[in-house]
Amino acid sequence: MPRREKAKAKARRQKRRSSGSYVSEENYVPTSDVADRTLNRLRNLGSQIFALSPFSEHFGRWLVDLRVVLSEFESSPTVGVDDQFVKERSQILSNVELDLEERRRKEASGEEAFKSLSDNRILLDQIEEEYAGSKKEIEGRRDAEIKRLSSNVDGLKEELDRISRMKTGIFRAVSKKAKAQKEAEATQRLNSAQGELALAVHTFTAEQQRLRDEYERRKQPITEQMRDQQKESEDQEIDGSLEVRRVACEALINAVNELLARAKA
Repeated sequence: MPRREKAKAKARRQKRRSSGSYVSEENYVPTSDVADRTLNRLRNLGSQIFALSPFSEHFGRWLVDLRVVLSEFESSPTVGVDDQFVKERSQILSNVELDLEERRRKEASGEEAFKSLSDNRILLDQIEEEYAGSKKEIEGRRDAEIKRLSSNVDGLKEELDRISRMKTGIFRAVSKKAKAQKEAEATQRLNSAQGELALAVHTFTAEQQRLRDEYERRKQPITEQMRDQQKESEDQEIDGSLEVRRVACEALINAVNELLARAKA
């Protein structure tokens, strides 16, 4: 009987030691609280929107927050990370840092485009102002010259009409021959004046066209640059880093879930 009691007591002690060992191992399996908190924070970081540009000003803070979440997860006494998780986490962080740095460079380029767009707007306004001034000056000279030449033509027409209404004859002051001579001379002067008027109209039209061509030549490359710069500036008004950050956080969530699965296994 004493031997049987001793054997039972020994069995009970071994059972307690075995039970204690099992509890100790359970303490190092990641708990649902730590995992859930980490996964929720990663989801929040992955969906975080930066409302105002420049968005790159928020990248550094966001990366710090991301590293803090991972550090707290890995340093938890209930979490045991393995080499695979460390490798995956390091690669994901490296990728998102490179992506955000590229976004930072694009944003800086967008800021330069915005500045260039403002400069080109000033230059285009200057070209428009110069063109409007030159056009007005040509139109003023044209109107004055056309008015002068048209008045001359109208005067010659009246003179020719007056000559054509002259009466001729033996008892008149003007003979038919003299009248014909006067009509011929007046007609010649009228034709010359009309030719001068037509030449003036053609000359001023050509001058206006040259001015317009020069204006378009100067304006076209600037407007093309402004169109590209406008598009680049508009692209910077949208947080293009959101998708990059979401993908990184999704990858980290998968890495955490896979780590938990391996720990349970």
